[in-house]
Amino acid sequence: MLKKRIVVCLDIKNGRTVKGIHFENMKDAGDPVELAKLYAAQGADELVFLDISATEEKRKTTIALVEKISAEINIPFTVGGGISTLQDVRTLIHAGADKVSINSSAVQRPSLISDLAAEFGKQCVVLAIDAKFTDGAWRVFIGGGRIATGLTVVDWAKEGERLGAGEILLTSMDHDGTKKGFAVALTREVSGAVNVPVIASGGAGAEHHFADIFTEGNASAALAAGIFHFGDLSVPQLKKYLLNTTIPVRS
Repeated sequence: MLKKRIVVCLDIKNGRTVKGIHFENMKDAGDPVELAKLYAAQGADELVFLDISATEEKRKTTIALVEKISAEINIPFTVGGGISTLQDVRTLIHAGADKVSINSSAVQRPSLISDLAAEFGKQCVVLAIDAKFTDGAWRVFIGGGRIATGLTVVDWAKEGERLGAGEILLTSMDHDGTKKGFAVALTREVSGAVNVPVIASGGAGAEHHFADIFTEGNASAALAAGIFHFGDLSVPQLKKYLLNTTIPVRS
């Protein structure tokens, strides 16, 4: 079994790290630069920076903050929010991003996935999918989870892979912030439908939730935010637990 990755997410709004429930009621979680330094030092495998209001506010990701964070960490760094052109990605890579996460813009213009993969390589392109169970199926939402697309999650994941996405960041809006566990069945279905790594996101609240998403959900990586930001669990604690349960992670 390939080693599983622990990914920490910084949701950014107005220059601060925030965390909500079901994408709403955001609560301040601290300074993003200091948190990024902490998680890198603790042994997080990757860091994801999502400028969560960029698309809604029709602006680009805050480059200065990306530069500050990238200067302080030595782990893979994914940046998302407001990305819609090749030049946006060039700017972010120059600022220190290793990968970019695209969501709304990819749904609105699927050829963007192919364009980015051709220009920067598939390994640079993370297709973020915000999923919500509605009308009897898991469906894709955009615009920070406010706009229904009608697309089903599995079909869109498969199409994203076909177009050139090198990774899927799958977030269950229904589980987000609840600390009741990841969307295991959905993650397992998506993981089984694509051949690229799937990062599970939304719902982490305890150590065993990570074990569940790796063993039952077949996720390649698990992303969490609030459980780390508010001190419920540390990255070293989690990795020790997973190693003790024979789940391979980087120590």
